[in-house]
Amino acid sequence: MPSRKTPLFTGGIYHVFNKGIDGRKTFSDKTDYERAVRCIDFYHFSDRFCKLSRFLTLTTKKQQQIFEQTQEKLVEIYCYCLMPNHFHLLIKQLADGGVSKYLSDFQNSYTRYHNKRQERTGQLFMNQFKAVRVTTDEQLMHVSRYIHLNPHTGSVVNSLKELRLYPWSSLKEYLKIDGGFCKKEVIVSPPFNEHSYWKFVGDQADYQKQLKEIKRLILE
Repeated sequence: MPSRKTPLFTGGIYHVFNKGIDGRKTFSDKTDYERAVRCIDFYHFSDRFCKLSRFLTLTTKKQQQIFEQTQEKLVEIYCYCLMPNHFHLLIKQLADGGVSKYLSDFQNSYTRYHNKRQERTGQLFMNQFKAVRVTTDEQLMHVSRYIHLNPHTGSVVNSLKELRLYPWSSLKEYLKIDGGFCKKEVIVSPPFNEHSYWKFVGDQADYQKQLKEIKRLILE
């Protein structure tokens, strides 16, 4: 595996993203997306007692007991977005090697599920995920917006109304449409609230869709 251009430091915040190998679609339907979201949540804990496939066979009571015993985390999740052939995460590394371990566990678990469901074998995601370090509060805000606008920018949804209800990103948590697991208060804190954050996101929707330079600045 090639060496990483961006070192991953504990305490560092990173925009992390990866895509399907050869442009392959990685998430095909609601079942795939739901499983991927479960993976994103489940694998950010470092002291898990079992794999996700085993965890999902347990009773709700037993699952709750496991979560109550699970304290240590590899990363802190600020926001995420799943697209048909790639994903974005904005995360903070909490333990040495935490980002790499988290991405490995998430991708490997989802690949096993996907391959079994599709009756295929082999790699699903690119060998090495990309990571861009976020170093300022302003950059943190703009990257979160970039991630949440992805379905609109990529024409997976056709309007801002549809974007608000896009189920496979953390935007719905930020707008208090649904609950979730992201530490959104790091980005949306007073005087910001769900209304001002939505205005912050929506005001740049068309601009981001049209301006290719934004993608270059954010992703390289």
